[in-house]
Amino acid sequence: MAAPLLAPTGPQHCSRAPGAPHPRAGHNGRMAHRPRPENIQLGPLAVRLPAEHPDTAARERLAAGEAADDVARDLPASSLAWAVLAEAALPEAPVTAYAYARTGYHRGLDALRKAGWRGAGEIPADHPTNQGFLRALLALAEAAAAIGESDEAARCQEFLAGSGTTPESVATLRD
Repeated sequence: MAAPLLAPTGPQHCSRAPGAPHPRAGHNGRMAHRPRPENIQLGPLAVRLPAEHPDTAARERLAAGEAADDVARDLPASSLAWAVLAEAALPEAPVTAYAYARTGYHRGLDALRKAGWRGAGEIPADHPTNQGFLRALLALAEAAAAIGESDEAARCQEFLAGSGTTPESVATLRD
């Protein structure tokens, strides 16, 4: 037969009252597992927008020769449609290009957040549904520079770099 447990007779090493459960004890009095509050990943994961994102349908319609403004009207959540409009407007109407690009950029941010992106991490340019957002971001940088918004242009350039790509590589995605 096991010896009975004895209460400690020396000084207590815990500030709780004798017999009180440990502050981390679960409902049964045993230690409860609590997840660590810090993120132990080595870094943010790359985000890839899903295949059912509106950019998939927009890409097909644009490739079939449909006008970008019709595609943007029918698929307003498509960053690609807005990026194409911005790219076309940039040489002659940089303010209009800025508005188109900003719309595509914000639509893309919404989609990225919905896909689990938390404001940092790679947005691979080789993933087709990410390309519309990246093109809108590049068009926003170019349009911002064209209208004298140098701070905005620099932020967009930094965003591209933080996404794991370069303006030059995104520019090659244009038709």
